[in-house]
Amino acid sequence: MTDGQLILIVDDDAHIRNVVRFALHKAGFVTAEAANGVQALAEIEARKPDLVVLDIMMPEMDGTEVCRRLRARCRMPIIFLSSRDEEIDRIVGLELGGDDYVSKPFSPRELVARVRAVLRRANPLDEQDAENDNAKAGEVKVLGRGPLKLDLDAHKAFWNGHEVVLTVTEFGIVRTLLGHPGKVFSRDELMGGAYDDNTVVSDRTIDSHVRRVRQKFEKAGGDPIRTVFGVGYQLGIE
Repeated sequence: MTDGQLILIVDDDAHIRNVVRFALHKAGFVTAEAANGVQALAEIEARKPDLVVLDIMMPEMDGTEVCRRLRARCRMPIIFLSSRDEEIDRIVGLELGGDDYVSKPFSPRELVARVRAVLRRANPLDEQDAENDNAKAGEVKVLGRGPLKLDLDAHKAFWNGHEVVLTVTEFGIVRTLLGHPGKVFSRDELMGGAYDDNTVVSDRTIDSHVRRVRQKFEKAGGDPIRTVFGVGYQLGIE
């Protein structure tokens, strides 16, 4: 679904903003724009977009600082844009809480696909799912094992009753593990479950997401993920 979904495009290059805006409009999205990080935060506060396409290298305030400030108060999906294709920049963006990363120059079609994929992960129940759902109206869908609970409708995670704020991708990782207790997921399988599309990511990217999940849960007193060396990851709760 794209109806009514607002995407904020943040880039100091007007040409890039135009290209992204055209591609998103063609795909049925509504857009807003900002030319730097300060403008971006103002637009986010005023417009409450569904997703932010965020350039890293900008004047006034760069994308990493915008992400830090945004993650301090909400889990709004973020896709980073950068002309620097070094893996360290990609990892830094994901460590800060980005949900995906697209390097310039990029295919507008690929960017739209990434936007759709992240929004799909943020809103896993679309209208068709709702029509096929025979649960009573208002019933909350919850996955749980031991101290770990996931509220799938509200897209919230809890450890011993304390909320653990996760990004869209991080939530997808935990949901994938919790959906198959005991199964050891390879990195490809884990991200396949979390991304639910054909996005290809590196092992270091996957490990970065898992590391952030663990850090967040450790602050709440636990760790839901077990590393199976040489294979991948599994749910770490018996």
